[in-house]
Amino acid sequence: MLNNFIDRIKLSFRKDKELYLSLYEILGFYPHDISYYKMALLHKSIMHRNSKGKPVNNERLEFLGDAVLDAVVGDIVYQHFPGKREGFLTNTRSKLVQRDTLNKLAQEMGINQLILSNGHSSSHNSYMGGNAFEALVGAIYLDRGYDACMYFMQKRILAQMINIDKVAYKEVNFKSKLIEWSQKNRVKLDFVMLDQQKDKNGSPIFTYQVVLEGVDGGVGKGYSKKESQQVASKTSLEKLRKEPQYIDAVFTAKANRTKMEEEPVENVPNTEVKDDFIISQDADAQNAPVEEKHINVFKEEVFTEKSAETAQETEVQVEVKDEKKESDEFDLSDITAQPKELSREEIIAAAEAAAFGNDE
Repeated sequence: MLNNFIDRIKLSFRKDKELYLSLYEILGFYPHDISYYKMALLHKSIMHRNSKGKPVNNERLEFLGDAVLDAVVGDIVYQHFPGKREGFLTNTRSKLVQRDTLNKLAQEMGINQLILSNGHSSSHNSYMGGNAFEALVGAIYLDRGYDACMYFMQKRILAQMINIDKVAYKEVNFKSKLIEWSQKNRVKLDFVMLDQQKDKNGSPIFTYQVVLEGVDGGVGKGYSKKESQQVASKTSLEKLRKEPQYIDAVFTAKANRTKMEEEPVENVPNTEVKDDFIISQDADAQNAPVEEKHINVFKEEVFTEKSAETAQETEVQVEVKDEKKESDEFDLSDITAQPKELSREEIIAAAEAAAFGNDE
């Protein structure tokens, strides 16, 4: 049985000798099942279908390789930086597996030259290279297991092509830097998607713009939202550093916003509750004219009125007991106070004289 397996390997090697040798230069070992690696290098722009008519490309292997790569690199970073906190480890792993890093590795290792595409995607070779790199990791995992993936990343990548310490302490997350700057300066930051479309091969393309305090900033395009926001953030940081008029416009807009937020938008509502819904029980008080009440120097309540005859203001203080026998016919409040105390008959006579205009 072992001989049959060796014979198949030899036959496949003679048939794909050039591919085997190229993969050995890239991986540092020979593949067992070459079909995984062929699939990893097959871009979706090639309309290749299997016996069942389903399209075949490297997208599934790319998905698997992305997950395996996160696990392997996370393992390496954890072992390489003992004592470092989770945030540092996560940030370092992200730098090692981000799209730009994988694209550069694919270009330097010659992976781009092995990708099968329809030729129309040559302008996006760096993008395809990063995908193919992940797909190759997926192929290694299926062909030779986790340990082979670890060997590939440690011996071939980190030992020969990447200085993990330099990567760890180099800041390349422009979106994170922009968010940190905006928070420290209390500047309102938004990422606005301007467009979403697809290229000729059906790959999504996103266009995002940074908006600081309502002022348009940098614009970025990418094959993912994260990538396009990174480009827009980098462009915005460059504008903030190199264009004084831009940063002035941002802080002017911030000053206007904070000023409006500090000023009341409307008058403060009155909390006084009116009790005019209460119905007075004194019918006479309801029908009587409203009089102006004030306090004299002796703090006694007095009423100021105009006499029908003289139109002169006088102060009168009258105590009237609660008697309604004839009070409905006359308004005794218009009677001028006399020097001496008047009897009831005298008061009525004086009221009649004032009412009928007696000229006697």
